[in-house]
This record gives sequence, structure tokens and C-alpha cells, in this order.
Amino acid sequence: MDEFFKKIPFIDNVLKGIGQIMLQENRWTGLLFLIGIFMGSWQGGVAVLLSTAAGTFTAMKLRYDQSQINAGLYGFSAALVGVALSFVFQTTLLIWVLIVLGGALAAIIQHFFIQKKIPVFTFPFIIITWVCVFALHQLTQIPPSAAVAASIEPVDYDDFLTCTNAFGEVIFQGGVLSGVIFFIAVFISSPVAALYGFLGAILGSYVSHMHGEPIDKIHMGLFGFNAVLSAIVFSGFKKIDGIWVFMAVVLTVLIDDYLVDNNTLNAVGGVLTFPFVAGTWITLLLQKVFIKVKG
Repeated sequence: MDEFFKKIPFIDNVLKGIGQIMLQENRWTGLLFLIGIFMGSWQGGVAVLLSTAAGTFTAMKLRYDQSQINAGLYGFSAALVGVALSFVFQTTLLIWVLIVLGGALAAIIQHFFIQKKIPVFTFPFIIITWVCVFALHQLTQIPPSAAVAASIEPVDYDDFLTCTNAFGEVIFQGGVLSGVIFFIAVFISSPVAALYGFLGAILGSYVSHMHGEPIDKIHMGLFGFNAVLSAIVFSGFKKIDGIWVFMAVVLTVLIDDYLVDNNTLNAVGGVLTFPFVAGTWITLLLQKVFIKVKG
């Protein structure tokens, strides 16, 4: 299989870009994510392929650093733009055009921050999706997708599924099986990241429950997916890593709960992964302060 990907590196770059949604530079992780998305809807699967390809192709044409392209760094925000727009709206011609353009623009914004050495994670996806959702709601009458209209709920509400549902919701998937596949996809790339992500989902769900968030939405993973991402960022084998994971997850969930409870971002499509980005930024700043004090 390695020979196949060497012959067609673009496919490898696209799959790694999808895998980087959960910070995994792994083609098999990306492939499993793609399978899980297709299980949710074929539109979502096609959209994530188109947007990730657009972002990767744009990076290649603009001659960005090849090692960064190979690592999938210009694919993950683009991938999320595609899956988000196809999840929120019915896939009309305009939506398909925006999926491709949004994927390309995500790569350009990502490059700007990479050049500045600013770790923005999924922030390019957030900006583009907020602008698109707000503009489309204001200027068009495109109806919501079937997934939004149906308000998909998980089959069961046990604790394990609450956590895997959180993995699923990172990529807008409400199905139980997709969440399990996403957890396995991260685990085959990095067991420690998957397990910390699982613990992050537990902690995030607990904090949200203590805040009185709706139990059905907690079980659906809607208050856990940002926590999963924050936990994965700081996951590692050192004891101190566990402390940073705990701090990042708590900060992320508190930001998430506040924004959701106050309907702060409803007009632009909701919080998306912004609580993860904000919580991670704060934790990284605290890390720098800690290192300076310790040094």
C-alpha cells in the first residue's frame, strides 16, 4: 500500500488532512474518518473529500512547504468546512461551490498562521463557516439538511457511548457507529491520544452535567467533542501531561457551556470548535508562564 500512496501522493495528503481533524498524521485514521462520515450521509462524505482536496490542491499550487502539505496541515480545516456546510444546509449548487471555495480559503488562512508560527488549530474552519452560515441565512432560503431537520439522537445513553458520541460530534456525526469508528481511528494512530480524548469526554460531560446542561445533549456528545480535541492536543506520557489535559478540558467546557447557555453564537451557526481553540490557547499561555517560572 505504501507504494500505491507514493505513486499518488495527493490521495495520501488528502487522507492525512482528514486525519488531522483530530491531530493525527495518519492516512488510515483519515480513511476511517471518511468511512464514518459516509455512513452518516453520502453528501457529507463527498463534501469532505471535495473540500480537503481543494485545500490540499491550493496549498500545492501556491507552493507551500511540501512537508506541511504531506503532513495534511492544509486539509483539516478545509475538511471541516466541507462537512459543516453539508451538515447545516441541503446541498444545493451554491453549497457545493462554497464547499470547494471554502476549502481553498481555509488552506490560505491556515498558511498565514503557520507562517506566523501561531497555533490556530481549527480556527480557519471556524471563521469561514461562521461567515458562510450567517450570510446564507441572511441572503438565501436554503433549507436545513435532513440531518439537522431529523435531529439525530444516539440509540443508547450509557456512559461509554456518551464518550464515543463526543468523538463522532467532532466531525458532525450523530450516529453511534461513526463515533466508535472515530475512536478506533484515533486509537490506531495514537492510543494515548484516544484514551486521553475518551477521558476528556467523560470530564467534559461531567462538568456540563454539573452546570445543568440538557442530559440528552450531553449523551449525544454535544458537550464533549470540544473536550476530546483539547485532551488530544495535550496528551502524552508524562505525568504533567495529565495536568495540562485536565486544565485544558475544564477551561474548554466552561467556555463551551457559557457560550451555549447565552446563545452567543447562534446567529453564525453555533460554537463549532471555538471552545476547543479558546481553551487550548489559554492553556498554552499558562504553559509558557509555567515554563518561565520554573526556568
